[in-house]
Amino acid sequence: MKLYYWPTIQGRGEFVRLALEEAGVRYVDVARLPKKEGGGVEALLALLKKPAAPVRPLAPPILVVGKLVLAQTANILHAIAPRLGLVPAAEASRIAAHQLQLTVSDLVSEVHETHHPIATGLYYEDQKPEALKRARYFAADRMPKFLGYFEAVLADNKKSKGRYAVGGKLSYVDLSLFQLLTGLAYAFPRALGRLEKKLPLLLALRERVAERPKVAAYLASERRIPFNENGVFRRYPELDA
Repeated sequence: MKLYYWPTIQGRGEFVRLALEEAGVRYVDVARLPKKEGGGVEALLALLKKPAAPVRPLAPPILVVGKLVLAQTANILHAIAPRLGLVPAAEASRIAAHQLQLTVSDLVSEVHETHHPIATGLYYEDQKPEALKRARYFAADRMPKFLGYFEAVLADNKKSKGRYAVGGKLSYVDLSLFQLLTGLAYAFPRALGRLEKKLPLLLALRERVAERPKVAAYLASERRIPFNENGVFRRYPELDA
């Protein structure tokens, strides 16, 4: 498999990376390769200009699996999870997992809009007053709403006694919830800290995922790009006041 994503940030591509790492799949993170080896941002941009099956992608992350060129994080995970053993086989469970992953994507978009509330093409410094207003609303209303929902989803799952989101064992949704919580802890540690007492199942899930051997090895490796102020989860202390 070949993953195409920006080479210096975790971003939305990290949700795909975590699934591939947990499954022990060999993959190439193309844009992180040297240009002389066919990598770099140039390889990513070139792929965006080509016709592809089933359709040309608009933006990364993009995963090439055989002749398939898959885009959109939730769609990629929905497509590859069955072959990776990261989703239950039952159709209802696969649909539920996809639904949850789409909800994760919704929250990730709202996180991004805390530092880019007007336009992605503008720098954060060009929209700081608006970002401050958006971040306050996000911390007070949107973050508690989404995380409270995911906490309830875990509590509802009797098959795993609240340990996992779908079915009786780990799925790609659990990996995504781990990444979501880890990113929020980096970007909004104070806001998340105020909610911790209400999120025991989510926080326990985060620790469980981090301790899984393949995930732990990945997190300790150079393949895991550190959080930084160019990705989705950014640490601006003034937004977490």
